[in-house]
This record gives sequence, C-alpha cells and structure tokens, in this order.
Amino acid sequence: MADTSNVLPRQLADVYVDELIALDPIIGTYLGAPGSSTRLPDYSPQGLAEQAELARHTLARLAEAERAPGADAAGERRCARLLRERLTAELAVHEAGEQLRAVSSLLSPVHSVRSVFTIMPTATAADWSDIAARLRAVPASLAGYRASLAEGVERGLPAGPRQVAERVELLDEWLSPEGSWFAGFVAPGPEALRAELDDAAALATGAVAELRDWLRDVYAERVAGAPDVVGRERYARWARYWNGTDLDLDEAYAYGWSEFHRLRAEMVREADRILPGADPWDTLRHLDTQGTVVEGVEEVRVWLQRLMDEAIEQLDGTHFELADPIKRVEAMIAPSGSSAAPYYTAPSLDFSRPGRTWLPTMGQTSFPVYDLVSTWYHEGVPGHHLQLAQWVLVADELSRYQTTVGGVSANMEGWALYAERLMDELGYLDTAETRLGYLDCQMLRAVRVIIDIGMHLELEIPADAPFHPGERWTPELAEEFFQRHSGRPPEFVGSELVRYLGAPGQAIGYKLGERAWLRGRDAAREARGAGFDAKKWHMAALSLGSLGLDDLVAELSAL
Repeated sequence: MADTSNVLPRQLADVYVDELIALDPIIGTYLGAPGSSTRLPDYSPQGLAEQAELARHTLARLAEAERAPGADAAGERRCARLLRERLTAELAVHEAGEQLRAVSSLLSPVHSVRSVFTIMPTATAADWSDIAARLRAVPASLAGYRASLAEGVERGLPAGPRQVAERVELLDEWLSPEGSWFAGFVAPGPEALRAELDDAAALATGAVAELRDWLRDVYAERVAGAPDVVGRERYARWARYWNGTDLDLDEAYAYGWSEFHRLRAEMVREADRILPGADPWDTLRHLDTQGTVVEGVEEVRVWLQRLMDEAIEQLDGTHFELADPIKRVEAMIAPSGSSAAPYYTAPSLDFSRPGRTWLPTMGQTSFPVYDLVSTWYHEGVPGHHLQLAQWVLVADELSRYQTTVGGVSANMEGWALYAERLMDELGYLDTAETRLGYLDCQMLRAVRVIIDIGMHLELEIPADAPFHPGERWTPELAEEFFQRHSGRPPEFVGSELVRYLGAPGQAIGYKLGERAWLRGRDAAREARGAGFDAKKWHMAALSLGSLGLDDLVAELSAL
C-alpha cells in the first residue's frame, strides 16, 4: 500500500481509488484507468479480505490526514466525511459476511463480470486482444466467487432461494443453445484474431456453465428453506450502505404509504382524461395497445436517442449550463439475459467512452412510450447522465473518489427521480399518456418503499390500506400488491421483486433520495427568496460530488 503520510483527505481518497483499482480492475475499466482491461477481480474469500484490509488501512490513515494543514477546508471536510462513512458502511457489510451470499439478478459479481465486456472498446485489434485476455480470466474469477458462496454456506450465511433460482434462469439465457452470449459478443471481432477470440469465449462460456450447474445442482439444495427476507438487523445494515444514513425505517415505511395515497389520487384524475371512470392501471394496459407505440428494437433505440438529444438542446442554457463533453450520451440496447430494469453507465474519466443508457427489451419488439419518456428523463437527461457526467467533469476539482466509487445510491437515484419530477414541473410531460406514465413511475418508487421495508421487516399492513389490512407482509403479498399497482407486465414485476429481495434497502433510496433533494431545494429557495436562481442551484448541486443522505439536505440548503 502507498505511503499516505502528510496527505490531505482528498489526496488520500484518490490513493484509495488507485489501490482499489489494483484489486478490482472492473472499476478500472469503468473509470478508463490504464492497465485494467485484461484482468478481473478475485472474488474468493481471500480477495474479499484484501479489499476489506484496504478499507481498514485507509480509515486508519484518515484520522492523520484530517490533522494535516489545510484539512479544515470545506472541500476536505466533505470528502473526509464521505470516505469515513462509505468505508465504515462497506466494512460493516463485509464483517457480517454479506459478500459470502451475494447472489443477485442485478448486483452480484457474476453480473459485473459480464457487464464489463459491454463497455470495453472494440475499435482496434489491440482492443480485441484485451477482450480475449479478459475472457480467459473469467474462469478464475468465477471460481473465486463460487468459493465465497461455498464458504458462506459453511458459515450459515445462505443466499435466498429466489435469488438462486433467478440467477440460474438468467445464466440459462447467457448459455442459449442458439449460441452463448460470449460467443455472440466476440463474433464481430477481427478475423485475424478469430481463433483466439473463439477459444477465449469458449473458456468463459464453460466457466459460466460450470457456475450455473453448481448453483442449480449443489448450492440451491444447500440453501433450500433459507428465508428470502433479511430481517431488521441485516436490513438496517444494508440501508446504511445504500442510503448513507441510519434511517428510521418505520418513518420511511409510513412515508411510502403517504406517497402511495397521494399518487393514487392523482393517477385516478389523470386516467380519467384518457378513459373516463377507468382504473389507472386498466388505462395503462389500454395504452399498451391503443396508445403511442414505437415498433422495432432499433427504432426504439433511435427514438430514445432523439429524446435525449432534444432534452440536452432545450435544457442547456435555460435550466442547466452543460459543458460540451456532457452533451454526448448514447442510447443502447441491453444485452440479453439482463434484468428487466433499464440502467445507465457513466462516462470514463477522460470522456473517451460516453455515458450510455441501456434498454432491456425482454423479447419485445413493440414499445409503448407512456413510461419510456419519464424513464429516459431518469436514466439519461436530466437524470443520471447529467449528474454522473458532471461529476466526471469536476473530478479533478473534488476527488475521483467523490465522483466515482464513493457514490451513494440514494443520492444518485434520488437525483434521477427528482429529474423526472423537474421535467413534469417544466411542462415536458404534456400529454395525458406521458403524464400518467410518469405518475406510474413515481408510484413504482412509492410501492418499492412499502414492500421493500414491509416484507424484509415483516411489518403489518396499515388498517387504512386498500390491500390486506392488518396482515403482515410476505414476498407473495408484495408481488400481488406490486402487480395491482403497476402498469408493468408480470415478468417485469417478478424480476423486480427478486431484485428487491437480493438488494435490501437499495430500492427505497429513489423516493427517499428524491425527498432529500426536494427538501434541499425548498430550503435553498426559502433562504434566498427572490434571489434564488434554479439554474445556478442545479449546477452547484450537481458539482458537489457524492453525499450520503446524512449530509445531502444540509449541503443543498446552503447553495
């Protein structure tokens, strides 16, 4: 580990990033760090222990860095608070053995191993040679992951059976008889490297098949009967990790219900503009076939690209001040075998790889637009892309840590949900279709708060709820409630529910994060009165870098 004597907190944070990249080259690829592109992380118990030791070492040095001359500057203090909070939360997760049961449809190591290939450059023969080398690293990386899961079972730390079943199903898709995902990925590679690429893809495919078979035939039997929910103690630990604060979970659960009732009333009014007297979700199902639809996978990608390009053109100079590198964002189709939810990947630190939004098609070729508009304001512009690309732009002024690996999920997802609301406030959701779709997206996030906290803590459903009042939440009730109050198809709902079971505390950060952003904006507006400038506030807020919900409202209020 590097000598970190006589450094300030921001310098220490960036030393940590460099040393973390050495242990996790996937992070290096996302950041565009040289020397990362041929390797994969060690997910074995020993590899996980090395990352934990790096966190402990950094925390031990942080107290010294905070005593260095200049460490009392606001930027240094902000970075120090974030670094301490993040590393402490990560160590709590590690020491509880949570990484030894990391089976998830969206956030597990096996997902990371595949996803990194989708952002690797493919322009030159050297790029493809790096891809071949990384493919050859897949077997060892997945073997380490399997060793961690096996140790977890030995220590009485099983994953939930639903997570395992979903992961096996997704790996089946990667290993389709029509051709594995890895074989398809290398197919466009140069003919001069054809044999090398095909051999490497076959090795990676074999490793995935071996993991799939072990999960299905060995691990699933060993975790059969384990609970899918995590209980209050584990949930509180994960909620701190995802949200950057120790939440009052009962207050958050009540807030979810208050938002549910508010949004449902508004959805009834909006649906009445389309089908008078109809239930909002019956109206959304009507729009699936009778509303505005984009036909074709490539056609919807082009449509989403145009939506983001138009948003950049119209928002720049009016509601935001965007630097040229931020004005480039690409709409992409997610690889097969992805989970159902759209997602975003941030640009590399030098912007050589732009920010990208990803749409999982789930086999569809026809795409109703009623919820795509709001969703792409969330994933793209002014949502994730504007925040995370702005962070890249100011990384040198803050620290790479604050603008990359130190990100707090609830801050980022809260901003993206706030961005949807902002576009509604600005009048961009100007048809009954798109506004009902926006409200359905908002309702999705309120329902997440209710069922994520409710089922993991097995809370009681309130007496005034329009669904099984007085009963206690189970995953089965959560899925039924979700389906009743969502315009999404059953396969999406099922995939989302398994996601919540596998990442407790993450899904609540959208609504709780949005509440923090709104509270910060309201406080700043009240303090400045007629002098409040929304454009300046937005740009200053986007340039703060990562903050947990402990600090977000206070920092936003002072802008």
